[in-house]
Amino acid sequence: MNTLFKALSHPVRRRIIEMLRAGPLASGDIAAAFDMSWPTITGHLNALKEAGLVSPEREGQSIRYRLEISAVEEAMAFLMQIAGVKGEAAASLPMTKKTKPVETR
Repeated sequence: MNTLFKALSHPVRRRIIEMLRAGPLASGDIAAAFDMSWPTITGHLNALKEAGLVSPEREGQSIRYRLEISAVEEAMAFLMQIAGVKGEAAASLPMTKKTKPVETR
């Protein structure tokens, strides 16, 4: 969980996550959206991958990145739990096979 929050702490990584919400993107398309070097973008993508937030898929000679929503849901469930969110708001979170509803008291 610490790796996940560390990955989300950088604004460039949060922007990449936002971009991937629309669907998978090639690494070159992601890099083109930023005014920074290729190695810097690769470092951000690797941090997101290590946190389980994105997964790479080879497509020919390029790599496409896909958002792993289950990791995002896990972080949201944790934040809702520590914030004391109960009932309908917590139940409205979409669940995946990897996440379970958070019980609050």
